[in-house]
Amino acid sequence: MIPHRRPDRGHQSCTQTERGTAIGAGSGAIIGGVVSNSWGGAAIGAVAGGVVGALIGHSQEHQGYCIYRDRYGRRFEARCR
Repeated sequence: MIPHRRPDRGHQSCTQTERGTAIGAGSGAIIGGVVSNSWGGAAIGAVAGGVVGALIGHSQEHQGYCIYRDRYGRRFEARCR
């Protein structure tokens, strides 16, 4: 059996999306907890912050790429012109 090996990403331990999700969730939990003074508010803040952080992180991974439509209306991603 050959062990599965993750693709080498240099010294980076996580992707920008993963990092954005973690930072967003942590920040959202703190802000939500402080503003609402409840655990429920912290949980909602963590979810909302995680989603926003993931979106921002994902956008950082695809710098220099744009979304285009072909003549049939299909979307595709390619280097910006």
